Amino acid sequence: MPNLTQLRLAARDIFDETLRAVDAGEAVRRAVHLKGSQLTVQDATIELSNRWIYSIAIGKAALPKALALVDAIGERFIRGLIVGPVRTPEACVPPSRWQWREGGHPLPTKTSLVAAEEAFALLDRANKERALLIFLISGGGSAMLEWPIQQGIALADLRMANKVLINCGASIVEINSVRRAFSAVKGGRLAARAPNCDQITLIVSDVPSGQERNVASGPTLAPSRDAPDPREVTARYRLDTKLPRQVLRAIDAKSDAPFPSDDIASLIGNHFVLLDNDKALAVAAKAARQRGFVTEISRDINDQRIEEGCPEILKRLEAFHMGGVHNPSRNSICLVSGGEFACPVNGSGIGGRNQETALRLALESENPDLQSRSMAFVALCAGTDGIDGNSPAAGAIVDSTTIQRARAIGLDPEDFLKRSDAYSFFVALGDAITTGATGMNVRDIRILLAE
Repeated sequence: MPNLTQLRLAARDIFDETLRAVDAGEAVRRAVHLKGSQLTVQDATIELSNRWIYSIAIGKAALPKALALVDAIGERFIRGLIVGPVRTPEACVPPSRWQWREGGHPLPTKTSLVAAEEAFALLDRANKERALLIFLISGGGSAMLEWPIQQGIALADLRMANKVLINCGASIVEINSVRRAFSAVKGGRLAARAPNCDQITLIVSDVPSGQERNVASGPTLAPSRDAPDPREVTARYRLDTKLPRQVLRAIDAKSDAPFPSDDIASLIGNHFVLLDNDKALAVAAKAARQRGFVTEISRDINDQRIEEGCPEILKRLEAFHMGGVHNPSRNSICLVSGGEFACPVNGSGIGGRNQETALRLALESENPDLQSRSMAFVALCAGTDGIDGNSPAAGAIVDSTTIQRARAIGLDPEDFLKRSDAYSFFVALGDAITTGATGMNVRDIRILLAE
């Protein structure tokens, strides 16, 4: 019988090592270097001459990226704005040249609007000076800095619209296509306010590989040409009766403030992805191999609907497991996947997609159609930002005995699932994974181990 305790400890070690390796501040320090008047960002070199540098940092990784940028460029930096999440008491206070705003998340707040006004003022100043602008963009920024595209759209409308979109089960690409339609900052509109400035965008990505235009809804990058039509998205998810009337009008009007054209976008500047989910998965796989696990990364199991992704990943683990039955050297296996399953909220409970994924995997292991009912396994599902839905946990860990243990103490897992209350289920079992906010976000990681 495999030692499930050892597998659980290994899964947590792999996850923790991955979090340490995808540090947003260190990623900036590796990418940005200043020598004399030449600024190098990865493989691009910019001659500063006598120009100063301004910066706007937005998202969950805003603070560590901003502090690292100052370390890299020193006195050339004049002024910046940090728009980030709630700061913990131990978080470093930004230097005097930075202005701080605590943006709302997951819904915009009044401070999100104030942050936008302050960003506009900073961009006007930088534009007059023809300065260099460095944008530091990371996940979560979509709600933290916001401004409506039409005067009639109130903060309450923005909050309701975002709540509806987050909970409807749409993909992040679809959600952002709608968000951009009623926003004056998304889809490159923020950066377009400073056309006289050279601009660089440094991205910590919480979206699928190659879709960096969707990070924080792309305040500095025009949307791709194949972006979904927001009206088609609202129709597909039947949002016409759920979105505020003023928001629907903005979507239908196609807006009088168009996105920057490709020509303008190419003049705005370069963008670089410093960290993303692919890098996190590679780190997790390496950590598993170093611990003796034969490891596979399932990159195709990423953004499916949760009811499709969970059985698929367990079938993949089962196939991987069966492949090693006749080879003793392959008895310890690890399957890693990432992305963000589409997970509609059906109840009023506490939880998020990672905890629901973990609960569904535990339930799926009892599926009579799967041979995995006899396979001992451990699965850790967690968000790299340390936040899962409306819960204080990052995710949860389950194994092939989870459902049996739950029912032994009177818990009905199907009922918790129906109420979207996976967090309460895992708290009762002691299996919630809690890290606190990590200061970055490169999507979710699912680590499945078996012997």
